[in-house]
Amino acid sequence: MRIIQGYIATGLRTVRVRIGDNRAWLTIKGPSHDGGVSRYEWERQIDMEGARELMKLAVGAVIDKRRYYVEYEGHTFEVDEFYGENEGLTIAEVELQSADEEFARPAWLGKEVTGDKRYYNARLREHPYREWNDEYNP
Repeated sequence: MRIIQGYIATGLRTVRVRIGDNRAWLTIKGPSHDGGVSRYEWERQIDMEGARELMKLAVGAVIDKRRYYVEYEGHTFEVDEFYGENEGLTIAEVELQSADEEFARPAWLGKEVTGDKRYYNARLREHPYREWNDEYNP
């Protein structure tokens, strides 16, 4: 699914509008807990016209990515391939029932970045992957 998302507000909490596959959502995320493993999220589908209007309020660059759903040993990985200013970056995420749930890691899975705010989509709009240097990405 191709996804375009913009951030209306960021900080301790984020407000995001997302458009993908002719559908749209409004999402509010709370602060991270457990070192970035979990955070409260409220999400509702909204009409496309409303989403386009809200997208006009987006601060900074929009995120442009394609999401793939990859099944692996009982879990679904959401793999995001980024475009535009974040081209070259691919991130995989898996939803777990609890922070300590064990899961099989596929061989293609790269380094663990959970809790590393540089990889948060809200941060990528401010500090795109293409601008990262050795100091920002050790």
